[in-house]
Amino acid sequence: MPEPVAGIGAEVSRGSRRGLDAFAFFVANLQTGFGPFLAVYFSQAKWTQSDIGFALTVGSLVSLLGQVPGGAFVDAVRSKRFAAGVAVIGISASALALALWPSFLIVLLAMAAHSAASCVLTPAIAAISIGLVGHARAGERLGRNASFQALGNALAAAGMGACGYYLTNDAVFYLTAALMVPTLIALSRIRADEIDANVRMQEAASAPAPAETGALRALLRNRGLLVFAGCMTLFFLANAAMLPLVGSALTLRASETATVLVAACIMVPQAVLAVCAPAVGRAAERFGRWPVLLVGFAALPLRGLLLAYTTNPYLLVAIQVLDGVSASVLGVMVPLVVSDLTRGTGRFNLALGAVGTAMGIGAALSTSLAGIMADRLGSHPAFLGLALVGLAATLLVAFAMPETRRDPGAR
Repeated sequence: MPEPVAGIGAEVSRGSRRGLDAFAFFVANLQTGFGPFLAVYFSQAKWTQSDIGFALTVGSLVSLLGQVPGGAFVDAVRSKRFAAGVAVIGISASALALALWPSFLIVLLAMAAHSAASCVLTPAIAAISIGLVGHARAGERLGRNASFQALGNALAAAGMGACGYYLTNDAVFYLTAALMVPTLIALSRIRADEIDANVRMQEAASAPAPAETGALRALLRNRGLLVFAGCMTLFFLANAAMLPLVGSALTLRASETATVLVAACIMVPQAVLAVCAPAVGRAAERFGRWPVLLVGFAALPLRGLLLAYTTNPYLLVAIQVLDGVSASVLGVMVPLVVSDLTRGTGRFNLALGAVGTAMGIGAALSTSLAGIMADRLGSHPAFLGLALVGLAATLLVAFAMPETRRDPGAR
């Protein structure tokens, strides 16, 4: 039976809700192949750390440049499901290109295409989610998405790790490409009329959007948003290269089991994320955004410090629990904090794209700088350097980030 959505008045069928659950799950499956398995794939192909860092940076730079246009595309396209479907096809095609033509140029093009598609897919999922349940229940829905995405990442990592171990590393990317089919089937279960009905109601109830130049000017004057963007830049500058470095270290120390251990490095934080994401949303409502953010940020420098002084491959996997803590917090809190800071402006997607751009800047610099440090100084100093950047991000949250939760009574 369909259920009424708080604050909206439209109804959401069980099929749409279950379809969105499955879509979040399979999208995470699809994206897992472009994670640390790339570092193992490139390392076993005898690429240097600098070349690996450069290839990853190309993807990060496209993500950097594509965040705002990706959000604008989703805003402009009438059917959010169409935008999501196009992105899914693009990601699948990129994985297939990596498996069939693993030359340097094709790899760069595939990384760029994957990143561009991801810039569309992320806001499309947010638009579908909010379109179905409305802003009043967006936090709950985003937490549910995060849980299903974590389960998808964990199971996909296990399956892809098995493929890499028992078959070949190419099989990881063939499997990634094949996951397009169940992903699109899940997307088709979400009823477009339910999304569109809620979007129209929300647009009718919201204030008129300001002119584009005025909106950009307003965002630049939003101190909380600027501080948050700075925090996210530093976080991703420290975080983006950590798992690829772990993958490369595992390849050198335990080459025969590297793919399986990397799969475990993905599964551990995703298991933590699957369990903790709903609790993060509830904690943010009960205690506020700031203390929850601080916990998520503080886990990052601790993780970098432990990775710097750990040589046992199995302990490297165990340390990834801290990655799960950070992922649980940021997976839910980023859209919530941006929503808090832009409520009533009509520019949530624009602001989310701007914060995504800040995250892309950090990620783009992270992989190249860490690769250079690892080549010239070794993995130990590289992990220490990333830990110091993570500490700077934590201090910025502690002393500059404002509390963004509004009075719970003011809805």
